[in-house]
Amino acid sequence: MTTRLSFHGGAGTVTGSRYLVETDSFRFLVDAGLFQGLKKLRERNWQDPGFDPKSVDFMFLTHAHIDHAGYLPRLVKDGFRGPVYCTRATRDLAQLMLMDSAKIQEEDARYANKKGFSKHRPALPLYTSNDAAGALGFMEPVDYGEWLEPAPGLKVRFVNAGHILGAAMVEAHIDTVSRTQRIVFSGDVGRYGVPLHSDPDPLPDCHFLVMESTYGDRAHRAETIEEQIREALIDCVDRKGIALIPSFAVGRSQLVTLCLRQLIKAGRLPDVPIHIDSPMAVDATRIYSTHIRDLSLDGDLSDDGQSRLFPSNVKFHKSVEESIELNKLPGPRIIISASGMLTAGRVLHHLKRVLRDKRNLVMLVGYQAAGTRGRAMLEGKKTVRVHGEDVPINAQFISISGLSAHADKDELLRFVQSAGGSAEQPDTIFVTHGEPRSSAALATTLKEKLGSRTFTPELGDSYDLDELLAGS
Repeated sequence: MTTRLSFHGGAGTVTGSRYLVETDSFRFLVDAGLFQGLKKLRERNWQDPGFDPKSVDFMFLTHAHIDHAGYLPRLVKDGFRGPVYCTRATRDLAQLMLMDSAKIQEEDARYANKKGFSKHRPALPLYTSNDAAGALGFMEPVDYGEWLEPAPGLKVRFVNAGHILGAAMVEAHIDTVSRTQRIVFSGDVGRYGVPLHSDPDPLPDCHFLVMESTYGDRAHRAETIEEQIREALIDCVDRKGIALIPSFAVGRSQLVTLCLRQLIKAGRLPDVPIHIDSPMAVDATRIYSTHIRDLSLDGDLSDDGQSRLFPSNVKFHKSVEESIELNKLPGPRIIISASGMLTAGRVLHHLKRVLRDKRNLVMLVGYQAAGTRGRAMLEGKKTVRVHGEDVPINAQFISISGLSAHADKDELLRFVQSAGGSAEQPDTIFVTHGEPRSSAALATTLKEKLGSRTFTPELGDSYDLDELLAGS
Protein backbone atom coordinates (compact mmCIF):
# COMPACT_ATOMS: atom_id res chain seq x y z
CA MET A 1 0.00 0.00 0.00
CA THR A 2 1.41 3.38 -1.01
CA THR A 3 0.66 6.64 0.76
CA ARG A 4 0.36 10.09 -0.80
CA LEU A 5 -0.10 13.40 1.03
CA SER A 6 -1.48 16.38 -0.90
CA PHE A 7 -2.02 19.98 0.12
CA HIS A 8 -5.25 21.57 -1.10
CA GLY A 9 -5.24 24.46 1.37
CA GLY A 10 -3.19 25.90 4.19
CA ALA A 11 -0.21 25.86 1.80
CA GLY A 12 1.46 29.15 0.95
CA THR A 13 -1.22 30.85 3.04
CA VAL A 14 -2.47 30.98 6.61
CA THR A 15 -6.06 29.87 5.96
CA GLY A 16 -8.02 27.16 4.16
CA SER A 17 -6.35 24.12 5.73
CA ARG A 18 -7.17 20.97 3.72
CA TYR A 19 -4.81 17.99 3.70
CA LEU A 20 -5.62 14.86 1.69
CA VAL A 21 -4.12 11.43 2.45
CA GLU A 22 -4.55 8.73 -0.18
CA THR A 23 -3.65 5.05 -0.12
CA ASP A 24 -4.63 2.09 -2.30
CA SER A 25 -7.47 1.38 0.13
CA PHE A 26 -8.84 4.69 1.45
CA ARG A 27 -8.77 8.47 1.15
CA PHE A 28 -9.23 10.86 4.05
CA LEU A 29 -9.10 14.62 4.57
CA VAL A 30 -7.69 16.41 7.60
CA ASP A 31 -9.53 19.73 8.02
CA ALA A 32 -11.82 21.50 5.61
CA GLY A 33 -11.09 25.19 6.07
CA LEU A 34 -12.28 28.30 4.32
CA PHE A 35 -9.76 30.54 2.59
CA GLN A 36 -9.87 34.03 4.10
CA GLY A 37 -8.15 37.36 3.58
CA LEU A 38 -7.14 38.54 0.12
CA LYS A 39 -9.79 38.43 -2.58
CA LYS A 40 -7.76 36.00 -4.67
CA LEU A 41 -7.72 33.66 -1.67
CA ARG A 42 -11.44 33.98 -0.95
CA GLU A 43 -12.17 33.20 -4.58
CA ARG A 44 -10.58 29.78 -4.10
CA ASN A 45 -13.55 28.80 -1.97
CA TRP A 46 -15.62 28.91 -5.15
CA GLN A 47 -13.14 26.93 -7.25
CA ASP A 48 -12.66 23.20 -7.66
CA PRO A 49 -11.01 22.05 -4.40
CA GLY A 50 -8.50 19.90 -6.29
CA PHE A 51 -10.17 16.59 -5.41
CA ASP A 52 -13.59 15.01 -5.82
CA PRO A 53 -15.50 15.37 -2.53
CA LYS A 54 -17.42 12.20 -3.38
CA SER A 55 -14.17 10.20 -3.39
CA VAL A 56 -13.20 11.08 0.21
CA ASP A 57 -14.08 8.25 2.58
CA PHE A 58 -13.89 10.13 5.89
CA MET A 59 -12.54 13.27 7.46
CA PHE A 60 -10.87 14.49 10.66
CA LEU A 61 -11.25 18.02 12.04
CA THR A 62 -8.54 19.40 14.31
CA HIS A 63 -10.82 22.12 15.70
CA ALA A 64 -13.84 24.28 14.96
CA HIS A 65 -12.30 27.52 13.69
CA ILE A 66 -13.64 28.46 10.28
CA ASP A 67 -10.24 28.35 8.55
CA HIS A 68 -10.10 24.68 9.53
CA ALA A 69 -13.76 23.60 9.42
CA GLY A 70 -15.72 26.24 7.50
CA TYR A 71 -15.55 24.54 4.09
CA LEU A 72 -17.25 21.36 5.33
CA PRO A 73 -20.81 22.42 4.34
CA ARG A 74 -19.60 23.11 0.80
CA LEU A 75 -17.95 19.67 0.57
CA VAL A 76 -21.17 18.04 1.73
CA LYS A 77 -23.13 20.15 -0.73
CA ASP A 78 -20.79 18.88 -3.47
CA GLY A 79 -21.18 15.22 -2.55
CA PHE A 80 -19.05 14.25 0.46
CA ARG A 81 -20.93 11.67 2.52
CA GLY A 82 -18.42 10.13 4.92
CA PRO A 83 -18.14 10.46 8.70
CA VAL A 84 -16.37 13.55 10.08
CA TYR A 85 -14.47 12.65 13.26
CA CYS A 86 -13.66 15.31 15.85
CA THR A 87 -13.54 15.83 19.61
CA ARG A 88 -16.79 16.28 21.50
CA ALA A 89 -16.21 19.96 22.22
CA THR A 90 -15.32 20.58 18.57
CA ARG A 91 -18.64 19.08 17.54
CA ASP A 92 -20.53 21.41 19.89
CA LEU A 93 -18.57 24.48 18.79
CA ALA A 94 -18.87 23.54 15.11
CA GLN A 95 -22.63 23.66 15.38
CA LEU A 96 -22.33 27.30 16.42
CA MET A 97 -19.62 28.25 14.00
CA LEU A 98 -20.87 26.58 10.84
CA MET A 99 -24.40 27.87 11.31
CA ASP A 100 -23.02 31.34 12.02
CA SER A 101 -20.73 31.17 8.98
CA ALA A 102 -23.68 30.29 6.77
CA LYS A 103 -25.80 33.05 8.31
CA ILE A 104 -23.08 35.68 7.80
CA GLN A 105 -22.64 34.66 4.19
CA GLU A 106 -26.39 34.82 3.61
CA GLU A 107 -26.64 38.21 5.34
CA ASP A 108 -23.64 39.64 3.48
CA ALA A 109 -25.06 38.45 0.17
CA ARG A 110 -28.41 40.11 0.94
CA TYR A 111 -26.68 43.32 2.04
CA ALA A 112 -24.50 43.37 -1.07
CA ASN A 113 -27.56 42.93 -3.25
CA LYS A 114 -29.40 45.68 -1.38
CA LYS A 115 -26.52 48.16 -1.63
CA GLY A 116 -25.28 47.05 -5.02
CA PHE A 117 -21.57 46.91 -4.14
CA SER A 118 -21.02 43.36 -5.45
CA LYS A 119 -20.14 42.77 -9.09
CA HIS A 120 -22.15 39.53 -8.98
CA ARG A 121 -25.82 39.78 -9.92
CA PRO A 122 -27.14 38.47 -7.64
CA ALA A 123 -24.52 37.91 -4.95
CA LEU A 124 -24.82 34.37 -3.59
CA PRO A 125 -23.57 32.69 -0.40
CA LEU A 126 -21.02 29.91 -0.68
CA TYR A 127 -23.46 27.73 1.25
CA THR A 128 -26.70 28.17 3.14
CA SER A 129 -27.88 27.45 6.66
CA ASN A 130 -29.52 24.29 5.34
CA ASP A 131 -26.18 23.15 3.92
CA ALA A 132 -24.46 23.78 7.28
CA ALA A 133 -27.17 21.90 9.18
CA GLY A 134 -26.78 18.97 6.81
CA ALA A 135 -23.01 18.89 7.31
CA LEU A 136 -23.39 18.69 11.09
CA GLY A 137 -25.22 15.40 10.67
CA PHE A 138 -22.02 13.75 9.45
CA MET A 139 -19.95 14.69 12.51
CA GLU A 140 -19.02 11.87 14.92
CA PRO A 141 -17.48 13.04 18.23
CA VAL A 142 -14.83 10.98 20.03
CA ASP A 143 -12.76 11.38 23.19
CA TYR A 144 -9.15 12.52 23.34
CA GLY A 145 -6.82 9.53 23.16
CA GLU A 146 -9.47 7.11 21.85
CA TRP A 147 -8.03 5.07 18.97
CA LEU A 148 -10.29 4.86 15.93
CA GLU A 149 -10.02 2.31 13.14
CA PRO A 150 -12.10 3.88 10.36
CA ALA A 151 -10.57 1.54 7.74
CA PRO A 152 -8.40 -1.61 7.72
CA GLY A 153 -4.76 -0.63 8.10
CA LEU A 154 -5.50 2.76 9.70
CA LYS A 155 -5.56 3.85 13.34
CA VAL A 156 -6.20 7.47 14.36
CA ARG A 157 -6.53 9.36 17.63
CA PHE A 158 -6.90 12.97 18.77
CA VAL A 159 -4.26 14.51 21.08
CA ASN A 160 -4.77 17.80 22.96
CA ALA A 161 -3.25 20.78 21.14
CA GLY A 162 -4.35 23.58 23.50
CA HIS A 163 -5.32 26.57 21.28
CA ILE A 164 -9.10 26.56 21.83
CA LEU A 165 -11.67 24.33 23.47
CA GLY A 166 -11.61 20.90 21.84
CA ALA A 167 -8.56 21.56 19.64
CA ALA A 168 -6.49 18.51 18.79
CA MET A 169 -3.61 17.10 16.83
CA VAL A 170 -4.52 14.21 14.56
CA GLU A 171 -2.17 11.22 14.97
CA ALA A 172 -2.54 8.66 12.16
CA HIS A 173 -0.85 5.24 11.89
CA ILE A 174 -0.99 3.76 8.37
CA ASP A 175 0.07 0.15 7.80
CA THR A 176 2.12 -0.46 4.64
CA VAL A 177 3.92 -3.54 3.34
CA SER A 178 7.25 -2.51 4.86
CA ARG A 179 6.28 -0.57 7.99
CA THR A 180 3.66 1.46 9.87
CA GLN A 181 3.84 5.10 8.83
CA ARG A 182 3.10 7.57 11.61
CA ILE A 183 1.80 11.03 10.64
CA VAL A 184 0.80 13.85 12.97
CA PHE A 185 -1.20 16.87 11.85
CA SER A 186 -0.64 19.61 14.41
CA GLY A 187 -3.76 21.63 13.69
CA ASP A 188 -3.21 24.98 15.43
CA VAL A 189 -0.70 24.69 18.26
CA GLY A 190 -1.68 26.52 21.42
CA ARG A 191 0.52 28.63 23.67
CA TYR A 192 2.30 27.62 26.87
CA GLY A 193 1.50 29.07 30.28
CA VAL A 194 -1.40 31.36 29.30
CA PRO A 195 -4.81 31.75 30.93
CA LEU A 196 -7.87 29.67 29.99
CA HIS A 197 -6.38 27.05 27.66
CA SER A 198 -4.06 24.23 28.65
CA ASP A 199 -0.56 23.67 27.28
CA PRO A 200 -0.32 21.40 24.22
CA ASP A 201 0.39 17.77 24.98
CA PRO A 202 3.82 16.47 23.92
CA LEU A 203 4.17 15.74 20.22
CA PRO A 204 3.60 12.01 19.58
CA ASP A 205 6.40 9.98 18.02
CA CYS A 206 6.02 10.25 14.23
CA HIS A 207 7.78 9.97 10.88
CA PHE A 208 5.94 12.94 9.37
CA LEU A 209 4.66 16.12 10.96
CA VAL A 210 2.32 18.55 9.18
CA MET A 211 2.80 21.67 11.24
CA GLU A 212 1.28 25.13 11.34
CA SER A 213 3.49 28.23 11.16
CA THR A 214 1.17 31.19 11.76
CA TYR A 215 3.74 32.90 13.99
CA GLY A 216 6.75 31.04 12.67
CA ASP A 217 8.79 34.21 12.21
CA ARG A 218 8.02 36.19 15.37
CA ALA A 219 7.74 36.05 19.14
CA HIS A 220 4.89 37.34 21.29
CA ARG A 221 5.54 40.22 23.67
CA ALA A 222 7.02 39.27 27.01
CA GLU A 223 4.52 41.32 29.07
CA THR A 224 1.60 39.47 30.60
CA ILE A 225 -1.63 39.48 28.66
CA GLU A 226 -3.42 41.38 31.43
CA GLU A 227 -0.79 44.14 31.45
CA GLN A 228 -0.98 44.59 27.68
CA ILE A 229 -4.77 44.92 27.82
CA ARG A 230 -4.62 47.40 30.68
CA GLU A 231 -2.02 49.57 28.94
CA ALA A 232 -4.16 49.72 25.81
CA LEU A 233 -7.46 50.44 27.54
CA ILE A 234 -6.65 52.85 30.35
CA ASP A 235 -6.04 55.93 28.19
CA CYS A 236 -9.12 55.24 26.06
CA VAL A 237 -11.28 55.01 29.17
CA ASP A 238 -9.81 58.27 30.49
CA ARG A 239 -10.68 59.94 27.14
CA LYS A 240 -14.23 58.63 27.53
CA GLY A 241 -13.73 56.81 24.28
CA ILE A 242 -15.15 53.56 22.97
CA ALA A 243 -12.78 50.60 22.82
CA LEU A 244 -13.74 48.17 20.07
CA ILE A 245 -12.19 44.71 20.37
CA PRO A 246 -12.77 42.65 17.22
CA SER A 247 -12.50 39.15 18.58
CA PHE A 248 -13.05 35.61 17.43
CA ALA A 249 -16.20 34.40 19.11
CA VAL A 250 -14.62 31.11 20.10
CA GLY A 251 -11.52 31.17 22.28
CA ARG A 252 -10.48 34.80 21.97
CA SER A 253 -13.65 36.38 23.36
CA GLN A 254 -13.51 34.07 26.38
CA LEU A 255 -9.84 34.89 26.99
CA VAL A 256 -10.42 38.66 26.68
CA THR A 257 -13.35 38.64 29.10
CA LEU A 258 -11.42 36.48 31.56
CA CYS A 259 -8.55 38.99 31.51
CA LEU A 260 -10.93 41.94 31.90
CA ARG A 261 -12.55 40.19 34.85
CA GLN A 262 -9.18 39.72 36.54
CA LEU A 263 -8.15 43.36 35.94
CA ILE A 264 -11.42 44.81 37.25
CA LYS A 265 -11.45 42.46 40.23
CA ALA A 266 -7.90 43.56 41.11
CA GLY A 267 -8.86 47.24 40.82
CA ARG A 268 -6.42 47.82 37.97
CA LEU A 269 -9.10 48.80 35.44
CA PRO A 270 -12.21 50.97 36.01
CA ASP A 271 -15.48 49.11 36.15
CA VAL A 272 -16.69 50.46 32.79
CA PRO A 273 -19.58 48.91 30.83
CA ILE A 274 -18.52 45.91 28.75
CA HIS A 275 -20.67 44.75 25.86
CA ILE A 276 -20.45 41.45 24.03
CA ASP A 277 -22.19 42.00 20.71
CA SER A 278 -21.92 38.47 19.43
CA PRO A 279 -24.61 35.87 20.00
CA MET A 280 -22.11 33.18 19.09
CA ALA A 281 -19.59 34.39 21.70
CA VAL A 282 -22.25 34.13 24.40
CA ASP A 283 -23.29 30.67 23.25
CA ALA A 284 -19.65 29.59 22.89
CA THR A 285 -18.98 30.56 26.50
CA ARG A 286 -21.87 28.37 27.59
CA ILE A 287 -20.23 25.52 25.70
CA TYR A 288 -16.94 26.31 27.43
CA SER A 289 -18.81 26.02 30.74
CA THR A 290 -20.31 22.69 29.70
CA HIS A 291 -16.86 21.32 28.84
CA ILE A 292 -15.10 22.95 31.80
CA ARG A 293 -13.22 19.70 32.53
CA ASP A 294 -12.03 19.31 28.94
CA LEU A 295 -8.32 18.55 28.53
CA SER A 296 -7.92 21.65 26.36
CA LEU A 297 -8.84 23.98 29.25
CA ASP A 298 -6.85 25.03 32.31
CA GLY A 299 -7.35 22.63 35.17
CA ASP A 300 -7.98 25.45 37.67
CA LEU A 301 -11.17 26.70 36.04
CA SER A 302 -13.99 26.18 38.49
CA ASP A 303 -17.31 24.50 37.87
CA ASP A 304 -19.07 27.89 37.64
CA GLY A 305 -17.40 28.39 34.29
CA GLN A 306 -19.53 31.26 33.06
CA SER A 307 -18.97 33.49 36.10
CA ARG A 308 -15.28 32.57 35.98
CA LEU A 309 -15.06 33.87 32.42
CA PHE A 310 -17.30 36.93 32.50
CA PRO A 311 -17.03 40.11 34.60
CA SER A 312 -20.20 40.95 36.50
CA ASN A 313 -20.92 44.09 34.47
CA VAL A 314 -20.99 42.46 31.03
CA LYS A 315 -24.07 43.14 28.91
CA PHE A 316 -25.02 40.75 26.13
CA HIS A 317 -26.49 41.78 22.80
CA LYS A 318 -28.04 38.97 20.79
CA SER A 319 -30.56 40.67 18.54
CA VAL A 320 -29.86 43.00 15.62
CA GLU A 321 -31.96 45.67 17.31
CA GLU A 322 -29.80 45.50 20.45
CA SER A 323 -26.68 45.82 18.32
CA ILE A 324 -28.05 48.90 16.57
CA GLU A 325 -28.86 50.57 19.89
CA LEU A 326 -25.40 49.74 21.21
CA ASN A 327 -23.87 51.52 18.24
CA LYS A 328 -25.47 54.77 19.46
CA LEU A 329 -24.20 54.72 23.06
CA PRO A 330 -21.41 57.12 24.14
CA GLY A 331 -18.14 56.20 25.82
CA PRO A 332 -16.46 55.17 27.93
CA ARG A 333 -17.30 51.54 27.22
CA ILE A 334 -15.78 48.37 25.77
CA ILE A 335 -17.39 46.51 22.88
CA ILE A 336 -16.31 42.96 21.99
CA SER A 337 -17.68 41.81 18.66
CA ALA A 338 -16.89 39.27 15.93
CA SER A 339 -15.19 38.79 13.54
CA GLY A 340 -11.61 38.90 14.79
CA MET A 341 -10.06 39.91 11.46
CA LEU A 342 -12.77 42.50 10.65
CA THR A 343 -13.94 40.48 7.67
CA ALA A 344 -17.69 40.31 8.26
CA GLY A 345 -20.51 40.55 10.78
CA ARG A 346 -21.74 43.14 13.28
CA VAL A 347 -18.26 44.40 14.13
CA LEU A 348 -18.13 46.22 10.78
CA HIS A 349 -21.02 48.49 11.76
CA HIS A 350 -19.23 49.38 15.00
CA LEU A 351 -15.97 49.86 13.10
CA LYS A 352 -17.49 52.46 10.78
CA ARG A 353 -18.51 54.54 13.79
CA VAL A 354 -15.50 54.01 16.07
CA LEU A 355 -12.79 54.70 13.48
CA ARG A 356 -13.92 58.27 12.85
CA ASP A 357 -13.30 59.56 16.40
CA LYS A 358 -9.76 60.04 17.78
CA ARG A 359 -10.96 59.36 21.34
CA ASN A 360 -11.75 55.77 20.41
CA LEU A 361 -9.58 52.69 20.26
CA VAL A 362 -9.56 49.59 18.07
CA MET A 363 -7.69 46.80 19.83
CA LEU A 364 -6.59 44.00 17.51
CA VAL A 365 -6.19 40.89 19.64
CA GLY A 366 -5.40 38.22 17.09
CA TYR A 367 -3.66 37.39 13.86
CA GLN A 368 -4.64 39.64 10.94
CA ALA A 369 -4.31 37.80 7.63
CA ALA A 370 -3.16 39.55 4.47
CA GLY A 371 -6.04 41.33 2.74
CA THR A 372 -8.11 41.86 5.88
CA ARG A 373 -9.09 45.26 7.26
CA GLY A 374 -7.06 44.60 10.40
CA ARG A 375 -3.93 44.00 8.32
CA ALA A 376 -4.60 47.19 6.32
CA MET A 377 -4.63 49.17 9.58
CA LEU A 378 -1.39 47.56 10.74
CA GLU A 379 0.22 48.42 7.40
CA GLY A 380 -0.52 52.11 7.90
CA LYS A 381 -3.47 52.60 5.58
CA LYS A 382 -5.34 55.86 6.13
CA THR A 383 -8.75 54.39 5.32
CA VAL A 384 -10.42 51.00 5.26
CA ARG A 385 -13.28 50.02 2.99
CA VAL A 386 -16.43 48.98 4.84
CA HIS A 387 -19.70 48.22 3.04
CA GLY A 388 -18.51 50.01 -0.07
CA GLU A 389 -17.36 53.13 1.82
CA ASP A 390 -13.80 54.33 2.52
CA VAL A 391 -13.78 55.05 6.27
CA PRO A 392 -10.98 57.31 7.64
CA ILE A 393 -8.84 55.85 10.43
CA ASN A 394 -8.83 58.57 13.08
CA ALA A 395 -9.11 56.33 16.14
CA GLN A 396 -6.10 54.91 17.91
CA PHE A 397 -5.44 51.28 17.18
CA ILE A 398 -3.10 48.74 18.70
CA SER A 399 -2.25 45.11 18.12
CA ILE A 400 -1.76 42.81 21.10
CA SER A 401 -0.05 39.63 19.98
CA GLY A 402 0.00 38.10 23.43
CA LEU A 403 -3.69 37.30 23.15
CA SER A 404 -3.16 35.07 20.14
CA ALA A 405 -4.11 31.45 20.69
CA HIS A 406 -1.23 30.45 18.37
CA ALA A 407 2.20 29.44 19.60
CA ASP A 408 4.97 31.82 18.53
CA LYS A 409 8.26 30.77 16.89
CA ASP A 410 9.90 29.76 20.17
CA GLU A 411 6.84 27.85 21.35
CA LEU A 412 6.56 26.04 18.00
CA LEU A 413 10.16 24.89 18.38
CA ARG A 414 9.39 23.84 21.95
CA PHE A 415 6.42 21.87 20.65
CA VAL A 416 8.54 19.88 18.18
CA GLN A 417 11.19 19.30 20.82
CA SER A 418 8.52 18.02 23.24
CA ALA A 419 8.60 14.73 21.31
CA GLY A 420 11.66 13.84 23.36
CA GLY A 421 15.12 12.88 22.13
CA SER A 422 16.25 13.40 18.56
CA ALA A 423 15.45 9.78 17.70
CA GLU A 424 11.79 10.45 18.50
CA GLN A 425 11.45 13.71 16.58
CA PRO A 426 9.84 13.55 13.14
CA ASP A 427 12.01 12.63 10.15
CA THR A 428 10.18 15.05 7.88
CA ILE A 429 8.23 18.22 8.70
CA PHE A 430 5.80 19.89 6.29
CA VAL A 431 5.55 23.54 7.37
CA THR A 432 2.07 24.80 6.50
CA HIS A 433 -0.72 27.17 7.50
CA GLY A 434 1.37 30.34 7.46
CA GLU A 435 2.18 33.19 5.16
CA PRO A 436 5.26 32.40 3.03
CA ARG A 437 7.68 34.42 5.17
CA SER A 438 6.51 32.79 8.40
CA SER A 439 6.63 29.28 6.96
CA ALA A 440 10.09 29.80 5.46
CA ALA A 441 11.43 31.20 8.73
CA LEU A 442 10.12 28.29 10.79
CA ALA A 443 11.44 25.76 8.26
CA THR A 444 14.89 27.35 8.54
CA THR A 445 14.73 27.29 12.34
CA LEU A 446 13.78 23.61 12.39
CA LYS A 447 16.64 22.75 10.04
CA GLU A 448 19.21 24.72 12.01
CA LYS A 449 18.10 23.75 15.52
CA LEU A 450 17.00 20.16 14.98
CA GLY A 451 18.49 19.10 11.65
CA SER A 452 15.01 18.26 10.39
CA ARG A 453 14.16 17.71 6.74
CA THR A 454 11.53 20.33 5.99
CA PHE A 455 9.20 21.20 3.13
CA THR A 456 7.04 24.30 2.66
CA PRO A 457 4.33 23.02 0.30
CA GLU A 458 2.51 25.18 -2.22
CA LEU A 459 -1.15 24.76 -3.09
CA GLY A 460 -1.64 21.50 -4.96
CA ASP A 461 1.75 19.99 -4.03
CA SER A 462 1.73 16.24 -3.47
CA TYR A 463 4.28 13.92 -1.81
CA ASP A 464 4.86 10.18 -1.96
CA LEU A 465 5.49 9.32 1.70
CA ASP A 466 6.95 5.90 0.85
CA GLU A 467 9.66 7.53 -1.26
CA LEU A 468 10.40 10.07 1.47
CA LEU A 469 10.76 7.35 4.10
CA ALA A 470 12.97 5.28 1.82
CA GLY A 471 15.25 8.28 1.31
CA SER A 472 15.47 9.28 4.96
